[in-house]
Amino acid sequence: MNLLLDAYQFLISQNELTADLIRYFQSGGMVMYPIVLISAVMWALIFERMVAFHRLEFRDLRMTDLVTLGRSCRDVRPGSGLRTQVGYFLQQKRTGDHLVDQRLLEECYLKLLPQIDRNIAVIAVLAMVSPLLGLLGTVTGMMTTFDVISVFGTGNSRALAGGISEALITTQTGLMVSIPGVFAAAVLAMKARRLQERLKQCIITLQRIV
Repeated sequence: MNLLLDAYQFLISQNELTADLIRYFQSGGMVMYPIVLISAVMWALIFERMVAFHRLEFRDLRMTDLVTLGRSCRDVRPGSGLRTQVGYFLQQKRTGDHLVDQRLLEECYLKLLPQIDRNIAVIAVLAMVSPLLGLLGTVTGMMTTFDVISVFGTGNSRALAGGISEALITTQTGLMVSIPGVFAAAVLAMKARRLQERLKQCIITLQRIV
């Protein structure tokens, strides 16, 4: 019985939370739509980059194994790891000619580099755009407030509160989207630089021994 009561209270609290979120969203005005859309796209791209970086590092070849591959031409199973992709590419394309194999490794570098850099700049731009949209909402909210003052004076406190609420809510939402987005873009950029250095190290090492 207590379990059912707790479940019922939980459902009521969830409904109240949903209603509060809807009211919060509506109070922000039309500017809330692009802010929420930017937030959804930005977090989808962040999640995509996190998954991509995990795949590039998960169960990857060690550098010693990659060097052994470059010297002995042993087989490599295809995989998503960064060094694994380099080793598999070399295994499939290797000709035995030193200069040709070096050029092929350069081709591999140019092929894998965009996989590391993809979407990070877009995430940073979206994170920087959201507070500007919040500022736009501040301006529109204050314009609404001034329109109310020009028509009703300062006596209509409810209408004044609506304009001020719109200004503050959009600014708050824009910052709430921007701050974690900027942080995530910085972390992903550092991760991308480390993977770029790893890729460069693999290519340079293999070019010396092929």
